[in-house]
Amino acid sequence: MTQPDDMTNGMGKVICDITISIDGYSAGLDQTEERPFGDDGGDGSGGMLHAWMFDTPEENRAEADQFAAAKAFIMGRNMFGPVRGEWDRPWNGWWGEDPPFHAPVFVLTHHARDPQQMDGGTTFYFVTDGIASALSQAREAAGDGDVVIAGGATAINQYLAAGLIDELQLHIVPLTLGAGTRLFEGVPQLKLEQVRSRAASLVTHVTYRVLS
Repeated sequence: MTQPDDMTNGMGKVICDITISIDGYSAGLDQTEERPFGDDGGDGSGGMLHAWMFDTPEENRAEADQFAAAKAFIMGRNMFGPVRGEWDRPWNGWWGEDPPFHAPVFVLTHHARDPQQMDGGTTFYFVTDGIASALSQAREAAGDGDVVIAGGATAINQYLAAGLIDELQLHIVPLTLGAGTRLFEGVPQLKLEQVRSRAASLVTHVTYRVLS
């Protein structure tokens, strides 16, 4: 976790922001290029797990704006795209030419690649030397702004296990998946403090401060 004096020195928070089912899964089984979240309870790329983003955007505008306010992002390679191993084909992310981040994004990977600049201010940087290096680079890019660990759950679990996340912003959907990629898998016991919560029609937004 960020130490208290980090805040007084003008350093922003490190925040996890992720949508999960009520049993803790951020993606179901059988993920494919066409269905990046796998069997998540519905048809299409978003399915039921992310219907709150696409079907009721105005109802959840405050949470979307809060996500967009981050000054840098970190994500795992699986969130960036389905390409595995060496970068043997072009892939610039799931989001088209103008991704929703509008800030530097640091992608965790074992395979080096040149930075990929996109429209709207997003540049993807590919980090091959671990989660601490990615966080250091993201902090430098963010300045006194917040860094968001955007997913997936496997990447977030690594940061949680290392004690590097200050807040969890969870968007909890009333759906059980039963299997898939699960938040908190392999993470030691955490002590959390609830900061705020808000229920919407398709999701409940809950923010926790990580105490230990």
